[in-house]
Amino acid sequence: MKIIAISSTVVHAGMRNWVFVKVQADDGLHGWGEATLEWKTRAVVGAIQDLAPLLIGQDPRDISRCARQLRKHSFWRLGVIGNSAISGIEIALWDILGKSLKTPVWRLLGGRQRDRIKIYTHLGFGDQSSVYSSRDPAPVSERAQAVVAAGYRALKVVFVPYTHYTAPNREVDRLAGLMESLRNAVGPDIEIMVDFHGRCASAAAALSYISVLEPFRPMFIEEPVPPGEPLAMREVAERCRIPIAAGERLVERQEFDQLFALRAIAVAQPDICHCGGMIEARAIAIAAEAAGVGVAPHNPLGPLASTAALHFATATPNFIIQEEMSGAVPWYDDILPGSPRMHDGHWDIPELPGLGVELDERVAARHPYQPEPLAVIQEAMLDDGTVVDW
Repeated sequence: MKIIAISSTVVHAGMRNWVFVKVQADDGLHGWGEATLEWKTRAVVGAIQDLAPLLIGQDPRDISRCARQLRKHSFWRLGVIGNSAISGIEIALWDILGKSLKTPVWRLLGGRQRDRIKIYTHLGFGDQSSVYSSRDPAPVSERAQAVVAAGYRALKVVFVPYTHYTAPNREVDRLAGLMESLRNAVGPDIEIMVDFHGRCASAAAALSYISVLEPFRPMFIEEPVPPGEPLAMREVAERCRIPIAAGERLVERQEFDQLFALRAIAVAQPDICHCGGMIEARAIAIAAEAAGVGVAPHNPLGPLASTAALHFATATPNFIIQEEMSGAVPWYDDILPGSPRMHDGHWDIPELPGLGVELDERVAARHPYQPEPLAVIQEAMLDDGTVVDW
């Protein structure tokens, strides 16, 4: 079996453009992967085009060798754009391998570790304004109650304010009110995760907000300081009683190793579509388990990313919970027949060969590329005009 073509399909889905990757083999089999990367869509598509010739004529079942070739023969370190391109290709190779052996990908990753997959979603089921503009108690509570009413048992909020090196008292108090309102709205049994989005430029600022969140017992807080600050992350972890999660913006295994060595996080969040695919995500999970760290993969992306995450979660011993955003667009369920469906806060384990899904290219064609909106990220500015992390 030989690879004869690698191509990409871009689908505009509101805030994001989903980047789907198709790898075709000479025996008629093909596989699908996802390489979505917000505000870098055309760069990722270009990287896929640049990398594709390296694999033409290779056996798609030699997944590790193919992924290594993409890294080693690129010469330059690829960063998140190149690693996302590799991820999409690598996931598609797993799909081909599973189809060729007539078995689901999760069996090839080591087999079933659990009987169903615990998941969580965001306010508004992924609607952009609901996720990133959650600053008032009433709509936050209403949206959270709607998530619970739909059957989810866990949800994430992004309502930590844009911040610099210190946390203003009024913002700390406002966050305390939001969290109290949210907890009262959903009750004690619903898991809540609070995404700081790396908005605090210092550990001190993050700890000011954490102090008012602790009484409401979040499942974890995510990215309290920006990526690339392992010592600041350790400082937060040492002084915080809430589990710390991070990793969505880390794309190299060594970056995670730093956090594990420092015991700076309790939950690792590799993104399978950014870190290089299944093999790299598995290696990160193994290192995490050795350090006593759980795994809750990052995934606010498209349905192929969710499908890959489902297979990964099925076979990963230290998996905790999976992020998904199935309501991001009204036609989410139409574009990928067979993609995961939520039942009582969980996904069921798939049994079809490969990833068990097929992109409906007719639906995809109805939603061609459009530039991602800039307004949502350009809101990350203080009253005096200082630009801060989104």
